[in-house]
Amino acid sequence: MKLAFMLAYRNLLGAGLRTWLNVFVLSFSFVIIIWLKGVLTGWDYQAKNDMTHWQIAGGQWWHQAYDPYDPLSLGDSHAMIPEVLNNLIENKIAEPMLYLQASVFPDGRMQQAVLKGIRPEQQIFSLPSQKLDTITDDLPIMIGQMMAKSMRLSVGDHLTIRWRDANGTFDAREAEIVSVFMSNVPAVEAGSVYISLTELQKMTLLHDQATTISFAPGHLIEKPENGWELKTFSQLTKSVDEMIQTKSFGQTVLYMVLLLLAMLAIFDTQVLSIFRRQREIGTYIALGYTRKEVVGLFTVEGSMHAVFAALVGAVYGIPFLVWQATSGWTMPMDTSEFGMAIAQTLYPVYSLQLIITTIVVVLITTAIVSYLPSRKIAKLNPTEALRGKLQ
Repeated sequence: MKLAFMLAYRNLLGAGLRTWLNVFVLSFSFVIIIWLKGVLTGWDYQAKNDMTHWQIAGGQWWHQAYDPYDPLSLGDSHAMIPEVLNNLIENKIAEPMLYLQASVFPDGRMQQAVLKGIRPEQQIFSLPSQKLDTITDDLPIMIGQMMAKSMRLSVGDHLTIRWRDANGTFDAREAEIVSVFMSNVPAVEAGSVYISLTELQKMTLLHDQATTISFAPGHLIEKPENGWELKTFSQLTKSVDEMIQTKSFGQTVLYMVLLLLAMLAIFDTQVLSIFRRQREIGTYIALGYTRKEVVGLFTVEGSMHAVFAALVGAVYGIPFLVWQATSGWTMPMDTSEFGMAIAQTLYPVYSLQLIITTIVVVLITTAIVSYLPSRKIAKLNPTEALRGKLQ
């Protein structure tokens, strides 16, 4: 076996430019596969991390009538905050929020929005809710950058808010924007107007009531009270998982194309090598090599392309992957239009398992592609081979 590796190494170096062209193409496949997989892994990590800090924390209780995709359900999606959670809320481990459909009138234009009541002192979310403690002549509110951009609003602007209270009576109030925040989670910003929870409860006559209750990571109570439904972290991030799976399938097609191009080049090289090296093959057999040993030699020779490709890929791939992991990949479009949690700049995450798996898969694939044309050697007549003719 050692002799086979030495002969394969010598033959590959002797092939010159043809070998290095194949190695470069295969190394390119190595780097691209690892990079794209790293981008997906990084997206998955960033999206869930952003959703944790901005939207879902460690899990939630939802009122049983609450449907985030049905604004008309918000009028009935509230209930008294369970007394068993009072201690957790005081310790800022659980955080109630009240949602209510409303209309906002910036500069006389009507827009639909969702009023979201949140405690200014909360610490579970990254929302700058402390800004709601600002003393103003009007109702202090905060909005996301997406909404501010679509309505052409900024800090200090005023608008009118109209809502219905618990008795179905319309009411309205002037509000002042005291903060415009930016996040990577569109659901937190789109059509959302944040006000103090206590103030919203007073305005709507829904004292001590909430629509959702979020729990800090590691503190989710998995047995909700009557009228509430448990939403685990995995349930709340299901949309991200499904999107990652969809993108992963699309990337698999690209991987197959890259590998096919590289494997086709190696296959052609092996066929040409066997055709041009007939006398060499015949000499091996005449010297006592069995046909299986000669087939093994050519299979090892083809497989070493993957070994060389891994080494060459490491030369330019490691600096590239490290640079991407630190600088990130800036998306060429506005990611807020995606409708889901995705940062404008994605930072790839590479794991040792990812690198080893990619190398093993490519090495096995290369070995199979190298073996297929080498089977012809088993049918070789040594006499004809020494004369330079294959049967």
